[in-house]
Amino acid sequence: MTPDGRYFVVRGRLWRRSNPALGDDQRQALVQDLMRARRDVGRARRSGDGVAEAEARQRVDLAKHGLGERGPVWWTDGAADLNRHLIRGTSYADWYAGLERAGPDDVPGG
Repeated sequence: MTPDGRYFVVRGRLWRRSNPALGDDQRQALVQDLMRARRDVGRARRSGDGVAEAEARQRVDLAKHGLGERGPVWWTDGAADLNRHLIRGTSYADWYAGLERAGPDDVPGG
């Protein structure tokens, strides 16, 4: 997770985290919606039902918007949205390079 809590990093790419201001019940409901929609995407793909797949993907998108992982950013300081950007071209590059140099044994939770 980035120091400001906005992103997590997977294979050198930033992914926006859920809005931490969401209440536990709201977050849980949205995550359940997201997981159900993702299962439906898989089911539709396996059956070759393009219409059902498109509908399920739309539900995935709605849940991700609700969680704050897509759409307008949930922070208020005017910082740009770097979702899905490679970290090496962002303001987080030096921070991340430091983590890579430190190694997992030197990073809390690593």
